Amino acid sequence: MIKFVFAALWICAVSVGTMLYSFQFSQAKNNAEPPPAFFGGLDYVSTDVISVPVVKTGAVDGYFLTRLSYSIDSKKLKALSIPVEAMLVDEIYSHLYANPAIDYASKDGFDVSAFRDGLVESINARVGEELIHEVFIEQADYLSKAEIRNQSARSRLGPETSGPNALEADSTASQPSSH
Repeated sequence: MIKFVFAALWICAVSVGTMLYSFQFSQAKNNAEPPPAFFGGLDYVSTDVISVPVVKTGAVDGYFLTRLSYSIDSKKLKALSIPVEAMLVDEIYSHLYANPAIDYASKDGFDVSAFRDGLVESINARVGEELIHEVFIEQADYLSKAEIRNQSARSRLGPETSGPNALEADSTASQPSSH
């Protein structure tokens, strides 16, 4: 009978020891610093396609279309009191209108790295600290008024009556068939 008592006490002691160890081990995991967000605490925010009219000599010359992504400090992003997308779009407009020397129509007139650096600097200056770390260009296009008019005309006429083969299709359709 004494053997059974010692065996029961041994089982109780092992169970209590196991429970204490498991609680201490789980508390150590909970007290550990949470791992930073993906890529070291940076979040990525993408904008929708932004269309900025390009004004030259008092008239709209075309449209600059862009879609950008930003790497933003995740802790500072949560602390912002205004929506970050609204601030980014406003800063893009301000940056593009503040640089009238940018020639969107030519590849040489648009310096991509200067555009990125200028956006990072202007947004961080507006916030007062380093919020934006890098700008990624997902899409950047320039559409002149002539390109927009051509596209509009094609969509109204339909695909079979527009383009360079449209005259050939009209001339072959008006000739009588020789069956």
